[in-house]
Amino acid sequence: MSAAADFAQDRDTLHFRGDLSLARLGSLPDQLDRFDGRVSRVDLSAVSRIDTVGAWVVHRFAARHNAQVEGLDEDSQMLFDHVVGAEQPVAQAPARPNGLIRFVAEVGAAAVQAGRTMYGLLGFLGATTIAFLNVIRHPSRFRFNATVQRFEVVGVSALGIVGLMSFLIGMVIAQQGAVQLAQFGAEVFTINLVGRLTFREMGVLMTAIMIAGRSGSAFAAQLGTMKLTEEIDAMRTIGVSPVEALVLPRVLAAVLMMPLLAFYSCMIALIGGGVLVWLDQGIPPATYIQRIREVVPITDLYIPLIKAPVFGAIIAVAGCFQGMLVESDAEQVGNRTTAAVVQAIFMVIVIDAFFAVFFTWVGWV
Repeated sequence: MSAAADFAQDRDTLHFRGDLSLARLGSLPDQLDRFDGRVSRVDLSAVSRIDTVGAWVVHRFAARHNAQVEGLDEDSQMLFDHVVGAEQPVAQAPARPNGLIRFVAEVGAAAVQAGRTMYGLLGFLGATTIAFLNVIRHPSRFRFNATVQRFEVVGVSALGIVGLMSFLIGMVIAQQGAVQLAQFGAEVFTINLVGRLTFREMGVLMTAIMIAGRSGSAFAAQLGTMKLTEEIDAMRTIGVSPVEALVLPRVLAAVLMMPLLAFYSCMIALIGGGVLVWLDQGIPPATYIQRIREVVPITDLYIPLIKAPVFGAIIAVAGCFQGMLVESDAEQVGNRTTAAVVQAIFMVIVIDAFFAVFFTWVGWV
């Protein structure tokens, strides 16, 4: 059996001897911890065997005294070098800040991010406006076929889902309104509620939300995928403006189709409300239509037609903007698509609130 590990000092050199393995170290680590002499060299030439634990004990001692280790054979030196290379500081989680400080920091970071996004969105809107003016000056650069294709994607293909949603919303408004108004014996005013609420708010707003989730996300995903496959870079290389070729047709399609979809949504919602009041309250369709004509002023029809193009522009610009921000991997396509839908819906609701105040101010109540 090999001799137990031991050491002896000769001037500024510390000589180790014996078996520097876990089974034979004994109290050597404690003796080295108590050692307070001056050492510049550590000699391991008399060591008969050394393992990982022994190498780490020697390395820790040498590092603490800034001493040079020598005397190992080739295999032992390789083991020692691996032990030295494997020593890494343990990463410790930073102390969690105060809850209030963390909340304020998160709010600040969100505000900064929102400001940067708004700045980028305004810049993108400016670039789209410039591209539109350039197309007006040079009509040959207008992508007619691409725009017509977007008409089908944004408008025609959305008729089914928008119609179903609007029909159900009209029925829900009528049913909930009738339940509440029945407490006052005023069920007939359910028609007023359906007509005015559908035209002024629900028709165009719900259509905008549906188009944001359907077409806005599609715009972001399409442009994001083209960005990943470097198709957009290729277009720039051959002198084609991506804004004119890809963004402008989508924005024009959304702006032009949204008023039609909003009007269609309002009509279908009125039909849904009419069906419910006919079945639930026995009001015939002729009476329902006549009542709608009496209580809904023409200004209520103008409101969705004014809001809709603005909502369409917001949805298309937000979707295209987020799609053009995709850079590195496919995960960003999903993230940017989600951001496009959230951003578009949020901005639509904010602008709708401004429109509500504006129309009240001008007397369209």
